[in-house]
Amino acid sequence: MLGIAQNVVSKVTSTVATTAQHIEGELSLFTISDNKILELIYATHVHEDDSFDVDSLFLVTENIIKRSTQIVDNIVQGTQVHVETIDEKPPKATFSSPLCTLKSIGCEMSCKPPGEEIAHKSTLAILNKLSTYSWEAKAVLAFAAFALEYGEFWLLAQTQQSDLLAKSVAILKRVPVLLKPTDLQKRRQAVVELNVLIKTTLQVIECIFELEKLSAYDPKDVPALAIAMDHIPVDVYWSIITIFSCATKITLLTSDEEKPYDLSQFTQKIHYILNKLKIQLLICKKQIEEAETYRKLRKLFQTPAEVMEVFKALIFTKDTVQPIIDGSTSKTVCSHSTIDVLRRKYVLLFISTLDISDDDISVIKPVYEGTKKDDKYKIVWIPIVEQWTDDLRKKFEVLRAKMPWYTVQYFAPVAGIRFIKEEWHFKGKAAVVVMNPQGKVENTNALHLIRIHGMKAFPFHKGIEDTLTNDKEWITPIVNDIHPTIQTWIKEEKYIFFYGGKDNDWIQQITEKATSIANDPFIKELKINIELFCVGKSPKGGEDLGILGRFWNGIESLFFTKVKKQTDTVTKEVQKLLSYKNEGGWAVLTKGSTVVVSGHGFTILKVLDDFDTWKNFIKEKGFEFSFKAYYEKVIQTMRHCCRLDIPSVAGKVPETMKCPECPRTMETFVSYKCCHTDSPINAHH
Repeated sequence: MLGIAQNVVSKVTSTVATTAQHIEGELSLFTISDNKILELIYATHVHEDDSFDVDSLFLVTENIIKRSTQIVDNIVQGTQVHVETIDEKPPKATFSSPLCTLKSIGCEMSCKPPGEEIAHKSTLAILNKLSTYSWEAKAVLAFAAFALEYGEFWLLAQTQQSDLLAKSVAILKRVPVLLKPTDLQKRRQAVVELNVLIKTTLQVIECIFELEKLSAYDPKDVPALAIAMDHIPVDVYWSIITIFSCATKITLLTSDEEKPYDLSQFTQKIHYILNKLKIQLLICKKQIEEAETYRKLRKLFQTPAEVMEVFKALIFTKDTVQPIIDGSTSKTVCSHSTIDVLRRKYVLLFISTLDISDDDISVIKPVYEGTKKDDKYKIVWIPIVEQWTDDLRKKFEVLRAKMPWYTVQYFAPVAGIRFIKEEWHFKGKAAVVVMNPQGKVENTNALHLIRIHGMKAFPFHKGIEDTLTNDKEWITPIVNDIHPTIQTWIKEEKYIFFYGGKDNDWIQQITEKATSIANDPFIKELKINIELFCVGKSPKGGEDLGILGRFWNGIESLFFTKVKKQTDTVTKEVQKLLSYKNEGGWAVLTKGSTVVVSGHGFTILKVLDDFDTWKNFIKEKGFEFSFKAYYEKVIQTMRHCCRLDIPSVAGKVPETMKCPECPRTMETFVSYKCCHTDSPINAHH
């Protein structure tokens, strides 16, 4: 076994030496890529020995460095901080110093000439000696070997005046060379900068240690940790090479000759690594806090007790409960410690980003008007913002001014953001979550119900939707509010062609054909009244995007209220119509409030084109039956792909979807869309 181990080490040494020579001929140390460094240092890493007490060694090393750097500040800069005031954490009582290993590493650091090439070679040699240790242990052992020398040097500097033994040892360590007043004056700045670099390197290793401790958490809870941990070996390399360079600088500072050795590039690099690690730690800790809040909320929602307490846990982090603003008065109604206005109430959480539309706000206003006199119901706007800025705060105030209900003025990420996204499937589009006084969720998104039915769907619990949608009259609540004339046509039981699409030529053709049929003497004689309504076109011929948006928002909302019942007749019809949203043309024929047929533009146009073929059946069978019967024949001969586009921000969607026009399961594709609404088309980022 010993022979095998020696063989492995020999091969590793050979690989490192060969690769190092290759690097040295090509690049500066500070231009080597991280991938190349990883390649080099992985060649030195055999396996990890977990039995080593790295925690205790780090505590001892930390104590030495903190006390030593404080002595430097006292002696060199004249500060008066007492070393005794530094907090010191004792190692385990069973800790035994790996002295031989430290001395072996120390030999690699001692009395080496300055230069990137030597620093690089020596760092690889140190890593080679520490091949069986974990990455954080490698960094700590190297730093401990340095601390052994650095701590002794400054301990002697502090005690040489009062202890003859210390004075003699200090002479051998060349302490007086550095501390001679004339030399110290010349080298003060260099010593101070070195001391700062050592402190920074200690902070880097502390961060590496902290990240390593976080690896005990479930990786799914802390996705940022994997990215940070992948880079730890490179950070360890830079920590060790910086430590080595600090040791070289001390050798030069205590020599009789004045040899320059600029450590500024090491300082820049180690500061960059420290800032990066601090950011990674903050992200990881935030993710851990979110995961803990998520678990707490899941447990809380399984056994809820009171809606106010559930609300506080969902929105606020510990000790950050903020007041609620009453939108009708713009005044706070609760103190910082309590939100009593929600106690034992039905609470409608209006959740959205700051990109919410005026249409979404207007959908909620009838609910506010219908419930404001009933003290049992409260609406609260929860703005979802990952990172607040001054501009976003201003945007928040503009939006808040449009809402007469309650708002949480809390300029920090919502505590339960992960819960809201994962359990309530919030992906950016506005939603209304209904909670009862016990904090139990009665509907994870009632906005679709509210958009279609308004206060008819009150109190918006999940089961009420089944009582609202008639199999034949499903389109009525969507088209009723589009134009006042439509309500009159519906009451008079007229036939209505609702149609629209992207193809203006098709729209012109169907308008002409349908108008021709409506004015046909045969139709007039039978007293059949046919009206046309082009959705999204104003009477003057231009586009009415407001009507178009409301119509498709309504269809989309109806789809989401029905999507779980894919075999349901209404669901299929709604799904079919939604699939025509981005087509050249589509049409829905109704008789009053009853849907006769909905179809693709080309099939409906074909039925109208062939009017003379089926019109003779109208007298006997009626217009409705005749139109539908011929449409059924046409769709057997005219096939087209059925495509259903559902925005990714819309919330939870089924994993599979049955085709509304045939028995097959639809294929799933990912598509991306940009309508250039926020910036010029030629803008590049």
